[in-house]
Amino acid sequence: MKGHKRPNILVVEDEPLIQEFLKTGLFYEGYDATTVTKGGQALELLFHQLFDLIILDLILPDLDGFEVCRRIREKGLTIPILMLTVKKDVADRIAGLDAGADDYLVKPFVFDELLARLRALLRRSGRYGDPVVLKMAGITLNPDSREVLFEGKALQLTPTEFNLLKIFMQHSRRVFTRETLLNRVWGYHYFGNANIVDVHVSHLREKLKDKPPRLIRTHYGLGYSFHPEEIE
Repeated sequence: MKGHKRPNILVVEDEPLIQEFLKTGLFYEGYDATTVTKGGQALELLFHQLFDLIILDLILPDLDGFEVCRRIREKGLTIPILMLTVKKDVADRIAGLDAGADDYLVKPFVFDELLARLRALLRRSGRYGDPVVLKMAGITLNPDSREVLFEGKALQLTPTEFNLLKIFMQHSRRVFTRETLLNRVWGYHYFGNANIVDVHVSHLREKLKDKPPRLIRTHYGLGYSFHPEEIE
């Protein structure tokens, strides 16, 4: 991102599980996130602190998202707003956009879609450019086009495999627990067996021809880490 500055995101969300999911996930993706649970708190912060984008839940304990949007725009602030809601009605989406939101995402959402919408909003606002293409260990991964090259040839990955590889490449040598990977890749609303992580890592290793010494290293009882220097 331009100047290597981390975009600063304000998250207005009163559900603790989703709030923590967003804050942790955004940090891993290169964003700084400030979280509040009420619309009034968000408005107070916005008038004293600069943010690059707002993720705004529609249903809040004090002011609803519509009202928060209206007040932000009435103050002349042009900061991009992505509204989150459980409501799927077209009328609600239209109401959110009319109130001043720039985009709208229905819960439960896939985190990768949220990231794509954030990038699009930041680009349109002129705040940040395209995401950095990741290159290491003979792998080239483009986060925006979702294309992967391995040893110069296109690599066909499932969406889950792509998301796992992206996380590993963005944070080489960092040990990710299975629970963290579940949260980051499968989402806050997934409550299945953690062994599914092992299955997808195994498939990813096969496609990368990952033999010992491993590119994707297992930490028994913990999880996995990515070591590009092992095959360079």
